[in-house]
Amino acid sequence: MKAMANDILITNSTLLPLAPGLPELIRDGYVSIRAGKIVALGVMADLTGTGTADTIIDGSGHLVIPGLINTHTHAPMTLFRGMADDLPLMAWLHEHIFPAEAKSVNPEMVYWCTKLAAAEMILSGTTTVADGYFLEDKVAEAFAECGIRSVAAQGIIDFPAPGVPDPGRNVAAAEEFIERWQGKNSLLTPAVFCHSPYTCSPETLQRAKELARRKNVKFFIHLAETRAEVEQVRKQHGTSPVRYLKNLGLLDRDTICVHCVWLEQEEIEILARTGAKVATCPQSNMKLGSGIAPLKEMLDAGISAGLGTDGCASNNRLDMFFEMDMCAKIHKVKDLDATVLPAAKVLQMATIDGARVLGLEDDIGSLEPGKKADVALIDCRQPHLQPFYDPGILVYAANGGDVATAIIDGKLVMLDRKILTFDVEEVMLKVRKLVKKLLGP
Repeated sequence: MKAMANDILITNSTLLPLAPGLPELIRDGYVSIRAGKIVALGVMADLTGTGTADTIIDGSGHLVIPGLINTHTHAPMTLFRGMADDLPLMAWLHEHIFPAEAKSVNPEMVYWCTKLAAAEMILSGTTTVADGYFLEDKVAEAFAECGIRSVAAQGIIDFPAPGVPDPGRNVAAAEEFIERWQGKNSLLTPAVFCHSPYTCSPETLQRAKELARRKNVKFFIHLAETRAEVEQVRKQHGTSPVRYLKNLGLLDRDTICVHCVWLEQEEIEILARTGAKVATCPQSNMKLGSGIAPLKEMLDAGISAGLGTDGCASNNRLDMFFEMDMCAKIHKVKDLDATVLPAAKVLQMATIDGARVLGLEDDIGSLEPGKKADVALIDCRQPHLQPFYDPGILVYAANGGDVATAIIDGKLVMLDRKILTFDVEEVMLKVRKLVKKLLGP
């Protein structure tokens, strides 16, 4: 192979492409990145010379993987990490989180707490995140400045909300958000986030979905998260949550249903037929006592499912390695079957399947020439990552602290665990000040 000029050249590393037509692992390999994209990868023997990249990273002892993709979180809720633990969802929401949000959510809080979330995610190998919250302009601004790729969805709810005190403008505010950001930043894709069937009227849900279709953006919604939600929707609308959304015409390939814990088999089949996607958040569901999603049944039905952390208030961390580990194990316990949801599938859920859920599979999620260069380097020179027989060790033994370097859109965002795009110490100081304001005198 002829030596090529590249912006970044990663050498002497083991590669985990997660791409069809490529080996599972490429040992003693390289990755060449130019103009934000992967232009070539392979074994070092095929790379002649030393290369002429602006930056050459010696990946000795490192595993190069596609950047992880978090398909659901609420980034500003880092402010509430550990504030209301060990409570069921409805008590957690109505007695603690909603009151805390009413007191503290403002543009300053959203901006700095989103940056704190971005720091945690970048440090643990996440290069793309799907977020849904209020004042989403500040979320988008913060993510863009941090250099992390995002699908940022403006929250819609039928109550006065931060930035939208008049609920009658909830959908209009989302449209304005989309128009401000669509096509304006290569790292950011705007979207719509309806909180849930029990906080949005049928009219609001339909108007929001019509907006999403008209603007060609994704539509996110919490769905069937708890048994209490299912009972409430049945009482109010005479049917189950999935059937309710189907009857309203909301389910299609651009709808992303978050949680989906309490589903009947027929509802799984409805999601599969309509092409709706799922973001599953096992640790949040466990911590809130919501239940365990029928993930195997959804995957067997052909539903595209990605992995999400949910927000820090209900997890309490944004480390996708912990999420992968828990996802794989909890379903083995649920089904009493050690072969259910093998590590290889969970890795796909956190990478290429997550990209598919977000409609970004042509751009990210695997290491392939032509794809955007969203890459993480794992330092495998750790006692808990030795010996390295199989990539499954990433699911069962690795953690976010093993991520040494992150590249997003071909730009070096973190090198040797030092974030290069913003001042993390400043962010933590700002958030600590916000905590003092929240707690009061």
